[in-house]
This record gives sequence, C-alpha cells and structure tokens, in this order.
Amino acid sequence: MARRAGQRGLPDLGPRGEGWLLGQFLLLGLLAAAGLPGLADLRPRALVDWLALTAGAAALATAGWVVLAAFRELGRNLTPLPRPRDDAVLVETGIYAAIRHPIYAGLILGGLGWSGLTRSLLAVAVTALLAIYLDLKSRREEAWLGERYTAYGAYRKRTKRLVPGLY
Repeated sequence: MARRAGQRGLPDLGPRGEGWLLGQFLLLGLLAAAGLPGLADLRPRALVDWLALTAGAAALATAGWVVLAAFRELGRNLTPLPRPRDDAVLVETGIYAAIRHPIYAGLILGGLGWSGLTRSLLAVAVTALLAIYLDLKSRREEAWLGERYTAYGAYRKRTKRLVPGLY
C-alpha cells in the first residue's frame, strides 16, 4: 500500500501493516542466523566469555518473561499486526502499565541476549537494526491506536514506549 498521511509519514505497508510484520520476521531470521556460528562452541575460555554467556542467558530469560506477560495481558486483543483488531480494547494494565510495547522490548532484549549467548558482534549489529525497525513500527502502530482509542493520548503521555522510566 502506498504512503498514507500517518504519524511522521510512516507507510502503512498493507491494510493492517502486514509489511511491517514481514520486515520484523526477516530481521528476526537474520538475527538468529547471525548467532548460529557462535553455537558451535559455547565453552567460555575467559572471564569475558563467562560474563557474555551469563548476561545473555539472563537477558533471554527476562525477554521470554516480558513477552509471555504481554501475551497474557493482551489476551484476545493480541495480534502480530500493528493495526489493532476491530474488536480489540485498549490494554493499560499489567506490564502495559510500565511500557507501551513490551513485546517489542522483549524482542530487542532477546536479541541482545542471543548476541551475548552466542558472542556474536554481527548479532549485536542486527539487534541494533531490529531496535530501530521496531521503534519505527511502534510509531506506525501508535498512530493507528491514537485513531482508534480516545484514551491513547493520555496513556502515551504517562507510559514510556520501550524502556520503563526511560524511553
């Protein structure tokens, strides 16, 4: 779909934002592939390896918890597409009281965890691209959420986008 007058001129990429989801899956696949060579030998040889493995595993576990908490809180409102479902309601409770896009935050944290676990600088770079992409996708999504829910503006003002208390 062509560009539409949305927030910051971001394109719709389909009636419900299907292109945004496709790009997300491509980046996640690239991220997984970037870390694969590091799986061949996970044995830590130095302190920095131990730190990377430990921090990576902790980040992956935390990311999994964040994403599952978000899925649970959304319930039937869950959709992988950025445009909300027609029958959805605005969720502002649970993890959504702390951040507006916990699934995206969890994916980014998971990418950092994967990067540490596999000790892959390429995976770190792909995670940075994923973070930029998900930030843009969240902006497109927020334009649609603002159109749908009158309470979204107030929610947006009191709740950070991806990092509680920060951003």
